[in-house]
Amino acid sequence: MYSKMLPYINIPFEYLSGIVGASPDELKLIFSFLLSYPLAGLLKRVPDARPEYKNLFIVSGGLFYLVGLYSLWTGVRTLFIAAGGTYALAYYLRTSPYMPWIAFVFLMGHMAANQLTRQFAANPATVDITGAQMVLLMKLSAFAWNVADGTLPEDQLSDFQKDRRVVEMPTLLDYAGYVLFFPSLMAGPAFDYNEYRRWIDCTMFDVPASIDPAKKPPTRKKRKIPRSGTPAMWKLAGGLTWIYLFINCSKWYSPDVLFSDQYMTYSFVRRVFILHMVGLTTRMKYYGVWSLAEGSCILSGLGYNGVDPITGKVSWNRLQNINPWGVESAQNSRAYLENWNMNTNKWLRYYIYLRVTPRNRKPGFRASMATFVTSAFWHGFYPGYYLTFVLASFVQTAAKHYRRNLRPFFLDPVSQKPLPNKKYYDVASWLATQVTFSFVVAPFVILQFNESLVAWGRVYFYAIITTGASLAFFASPGKAYLRRRLEERTNDAGARLVRSASQESLNLNPRSQEPVLGLSADPGRDFDEAIQEIRSEVEKAQIRKRMSDAKKLALKKESEEDKDMSEQMTEEARKRGQESGEATEPRYATE
Repeated sequence: MYSKMLPYINIPFEYLSGIVGASPDELKLIFSFLLSYPLAGLLKRVPDARPEYKNLFIVSGGLFYLVGLYSLWTGVRTLFIAAGGTYALAYYLRTSPYMPWIAFVFLMGHMAANQLTRQFAANPATVDITGAQMVLLMKLSAFAWNVADGTLPEDQLSDFQKDRRVVEMPTLLDYAGYVLFFPSLMAGPAFDYNEYRRWIDCTMFDVPASIDPAKKPPTRKKRKIPRSGTPAMWKLAGGLTWIYLFINCSKWYSPDVLFSDQYMTYSFVRRVFILHMVGLTTRMKYYGVWSLAEGSCILSGLGYNGVDPITGKVSWNRLQNINPWGVESAQNSRAYLENWNMNTNKWLRYYIYLRVTPRNRKPGFRASMATFVTSAFWHGFYPGYYLTFVLASFVQTAAKHYRRNLRPFFLDPVSQKPLPNKKYYDVASWLATQVTFSFVVAPFVILQFNESLVAWGRVYFYAIITTGASLAFFASPGKAYLRRRLEERTNDAGARLVRSASQESLNLNPRSQEPVLGLSADPGRDFDEAIQEIRSEVEKAQIRKRMSDAKKLALKKESEEDKDMSEQMTEEARKRGQESGEATEPRYATE
């Protein structure tokens, strides 16, 4: 048992815990996010010409959080093992094509052991190192790929890879600063090493010569980092608002309410509403935490994402991890998921989905499956995660069917613009999306298998029934009927039936076919590809077997022919010998 570096650090948090109802560690987490703001303000004032001072400040801040605030001495060891192991692999196996995968397996296995330890401890209110380790895994696995990309010629790299590749291994001080960047240490957001390097040497803030000097973002004194106080304060205000709402709503809508006797005395509609509010209340915590973390990153300057050449407006969304309005107003499952945990989405896309796909080939079933498995394992091993992931895959499929076959009825068949009655479809699709995902994400909050099934059962498994019924309908002649009606409607308008640009099935935007948070955009297509791939492999195996059998038969036949020829030659030689002997015998007799 390690002693606390600051013996009395817990006293104020224990006092506040009795007032607000949150655990001391949860209050420490909020305090660390708030403390990051003045520290980020100081960090920005370190001279631009002294990046080593910035690194030392960052490392000191990160270590203070870990051992001074949380007493996570074992956490420091955990992060050191992960970071040190990845750096060693990248350094010594840099040119090996297997290096990034070895690093990924090492990091994932290391984190899985810690997640299982936390799961068996069964104390989710305690802050441990697994949250920071989840963020660090994204950063370090990306770092390994960036180093590997640095050894490849540019003609083999995408634009994204060219931008993020690491040509020279960083110094240990730079690397330590990247690992322990305190504004995003405990809860993210994650970012790539080259982004950190460009921020710390200030090349991130170089303005292209094509931009009017009058449009350049304002800075203070001789600093290159633009003024970021106002957008950071807006994020701070938003984050605190979400935390305030979470603390107050938790009094009425904690997960425990789903298992109370009183809950079952309510009507079905009210129970569904309460289920939705439990999920929304849980999301408020994440909205608050991620907004606070993003705000301190903006204040430090790392959130900078360029300047509009026309208006001169600075964009600070480089590290945006959540879009609350995008989630709560989503009218389909893809929009719902794309606006949640956005940096994890990017990591899964650029460092899993596209990496398992051979060069010059389109991603397929294997890429989708690898992304799904990675996303599930990255979150942890609670059964509730997997219940949510599996059901969400089926919901994605059903939603895609509705968007392909029902939504076009609310669009003009010629111009594809919304008709006046489109607003009714929008309201219905929003309500269906929100109510369905309130059910889907419940196990993600509850975590345990039996309790998740009980919570589902108390609302009669409504989302499973509606999703199953939808899939059954679109697998029946009903789908063909809708397509015929669409064709008739389009023909009557003198147009040709096409898939509108808004439909996810139209491959004008390849990213619409990519997984979101590991969930396939089209599980049906992936299943068909898997069957086709299996059939192709079976056919190849049969062809190889036939060729092998034919070769064996040919060799056998050739061997038999050689044997027959050898026997024939032996027989002919024997006969010639006999004839030669018969010809000489009379002469011997005469003699």
